[in-house]
Amino acid sequence: QYQFVESGGDLVQPGGSLRLSCTASKFFVEHYSIGWFRQAPGKERAGVSCISSGTKEEKYADSVKDRFSVSIDNAKNTVYLQMNNLTPEDTGVYYCAARTSCSGAFISSWGQGTPVTVSA
Repeated sequence: QYQFVESGGDLVQPGGSLRLSCTASKFFVEHYSIGWFRQAPGKERAGVSCISSGTKEEKYADSVKDRFSVSIDNAKNTVYLQMNNLTPEDTGVYYCAARTSCSGAFISSWGQGTPVTVSA
C-alpha cells in the first residue's frame, strides 16, 4: 500500500516557521504529483500545495501563497513543505498524498499526518 510518513509538525508562535517532511515508502515520489493537505479542527481536509517533479509544476492554495514553499528531494524520496509567517489559521494536521497529477486520482492512502499548532 502506497503511503507516506509525515513529520516536522510542532507548536509554533504566530509569525514563526516550520518545515514539514513526508517520506514515501514502496514507491518513488518523482513518478507522481505529491500534494500537501491539512485538516483544521472541525473542518474537512483541504489541499495546501502540490508539486510534480517531472513537470516542475508547483501549486499553492491562495491562503498560503507567498508564505509556503514546496520542494522535492528525489534522492531521499521526500517532499518538504517550508511554512513561513505562520498564522493561527494554519493550525491543523498536515498530510501528504500521491496523485496522478495535481488534480488527478489519488494513488496513496492517508498516513498519520503531522500536527501543526500556531498559537501564542
